[in-house]
Amino acid sequence: MNNLRFQVVEEAFKKRALDVKAPAERPSEYFGKYVFNREKMYKYLPKSVYDKMIDVMDNGARLDRSIADAVAAGMKQWAMEMGVTHYTHWFQPLTEGTAEKHDAFVEHDGKGGMIEKFSGKLLVQQEPDASSFPNGGIRNTFEARGYSAWDPTSPVFIIDDTLCIPTIFIAYTGEALDYKAPLLRAIHAVTRAAKDVCQYFYDDVSKVQVNLGWEQEYFLVDEGLYSARPDLLMTGRTLMGHESAKNQQMDDHYFGTIPDRVQAFMKDLEIQALELAIPCKTRHNEVAPNQFELAPIFEECNLAVDHNMLLMSLMKKVARNHGFRVLLHEKPFDGVNGSGKHNNWSLTAEHHSRTSTLLHAPGKTHEENLRFVVFIVETLMAVYRHNGLLKASIMSATNAHRLGGNEAPPAIISSFLGTQLTELLDHIEMSDKNELFTLKGKQGMEIDIPQIPDLIIDNTDRNRTSPFAFTGNRFEFRAPGSSVNCASAMIALNAAMAEALNSFKERVDARIAGGENKISAILEVLKDDIKSCKPIRFDGNGYSEEWVQEAARRGLDVEKSCPVIFEHYLDDSSIAMFESTKVMNRKELEARNEVKWETYVKTVQIEARVLGDLSMNHIIPVSTHYQSQLIKNVQGMKDVFPVEKADRLSARNMKLIEEIAERTEKIERLVEELTDARRVANRIESIHERAIRYHDTVCPKMEAIRYEIDKLEMIVEDGLWTLPKYRELLFIR
Repeated sequence: MNNLRFQVVEEAFKKRALDVKAPAERPSEYFGKYVFNREKMYKYLPKSVYDKMIDVMDNGARLDRSIADAVAAGMKQWAMEMGVTHYTHWFQPLTEGTAEKHDAFVEHDGKGGMIEKFSGKLLVQQEPDASSFPNGGIRNTFEARGYSAWDPTSPVFIIDDTLCIPTIFIAYTGEALDYKAPLLRAIHAVTRAAKDVCQYFYDDVSKVQVNLGWEQEYFLVDEGLYSARPDLLMTGRTLMGHESAKNQQMDDHYFGTIPDRVQAFMKDLEIQALELAIPCKTRHNEVAPNQFELAPIFEECNLAVDHNMLLMSLMKKVARNHGFRVLLHEKPFDGVNGSGKHNNWSLTAEHHSRTSTLLHAPGKTHEENLRFVVFIVETLMAVYRHNGLLKASIMSATNAHRLGGNEAPPAIISSFLGTQLTELLDHIEMSDKNELFTLKGKQGMEIDIPQIPDLIIDNTDRNRTSPFAFTGNRFEFRAPGSSVNCASAMIALNAAMAEALNSFKERVDARIAGGENKISAILEVLKDDIKSCKPIRFDGNGYSEEWVQEAARRGLDVEKSCPVIFEHYLDDSSIAMFESTKVMNRKELEARNEVKWETYVKTVQIEARVLGDLSMNHIIPVSTHYQSQLIKNVQGMKDVFPVEKADRLSARNMKLIEEIAERTEKIERLVEELTDARRVANRIESIHERAIRYHDTVCPKMEAIRYEIDKLEMIVEDGLWTLPKYRELLFIR
């Protein structure tokens, strides 16, 4: 026992980076190597089939099943030339991960042999077991049928020897059982609504696209140390651990030199990601020790979500090849930054053979400036009307540990605009005249150093405590956690935006029908909405207690209980919004909430069991073993020294003996109380009420146990402590 932890640490530090060699080509030459992209479609598909596929992908045309066999034949030919032997429908169930079942390209040839075969029927549709995935009661064990259906807007790709076909996943009765189906519906709803509003400003709008650029934060730990921490292994976070004397307080890790082993991992990851057409752009050290970030160039929203899910899976695989484990948990270590997945969201419109970013200012004309303000204000309206729902869309048992501290945004949804934009909206609201306005572009800043060029300053600053901040030509939704599927937040945001734009157009059209001119009608509706959404605008310190009180006065959601926050999915306003935009119906929403509450309960339940096990089988035995050594020392003192001197010399050890006894006794009692709290909660039939009980009674007991264990860690002899400590876990050597 004495040397166990040190052996693990020593082996972990012996790990060396793999010698990763980039392909001889430039990244642009191997980008998309394993993706059935347009270039390969053009090569392997008949021209007429290729044209129909492009129409589906670019213009949202309905997929003609009659071309499925030709597409499947082309895919199979390309895949087999790449050494592929299997195919799978790759989908995203309500588990925050992906799912796949691999089938071989083989059928009987009728002559006692086998042939390679892949038909359009197999490409378009398959039948996974719908009762085995989280479904919220939509499917019972005896009602297992469900379908996965090909999403042709997200390219097919190859992983190892398998052709992966992105699909949606629905029940036999038609309800969505995944993230992709409602995401596609939400994207369709918002692009249609945005296109209608764009008609006020452009006479030829062919298409509106939703864009997403995610920023994936993560931790790396040595695989040996990870394996020696049962809590990391089974829950993704450390359920105990006293903070290291040095962590992030010196701010020396952020943007620092990337360690060699990590650099090798990043290089390997980027090569494989680029081969899968994931457009990796940025890598750097994050704030906490052992924390890093990867970010791509923005993409169409549906594709960006698929790429993020694929990347998270790829990260885990590549990390193990380098002696690491990736931690995607939002708060794997207490006392340092948690990991988020900032969602940079924007809209673009294609018109007159050019593309305009609808959230970009200043425009070239007064009307383009007005268009910019309209989309800014309607985004604020969407966030204001559904701030509780957006909060529910990013909330989880794991993200709840991150929000509200160490640079993570608070669990109150508000929007930061910056001084210039705030002043503009206030001016429009207060103006008596319905007149167009001019916006300032980026300004120059002179620096009194001859060698340094003038800087171009954005018209907004940044506010790291804002959950939903305007950052120049997009909104950055900073609240989503690192382990989640981006689709959850994007479904809620895009659906809410579609509703806001539809409402805006209805009111403007009503004014125009009443004889008002277009510009005046738009400005009058804008004034109403600027006033209505004012409570969501906040540019100050989101961490302050004053803001919590002010947010409550403004009517914003300030609830802290994760299971209670989930209830917003079933608000009348949420159901009406989702149903009016045809994104989800009441049955689907009720089912998803059942899944959310059940997932919350199971997450906390597993953590509680692991903590109880570690407490009784690791912490208490180690502590009492050290206590026994101290007792022997005290007894030995009395055999060697006179009583008074022995008492004086052993006073410190006596205090430690007493403290260990008190803390281990308290841990034992708390573990028993924790077990009882779980038993009581598990008897509650309603999963909703059970989740609330777990939050209210089980979680506080876990925090109390952790407090006692962390105190013991600081007094028990270092050589006896079996679990790797923060000072070892948080610093890669």
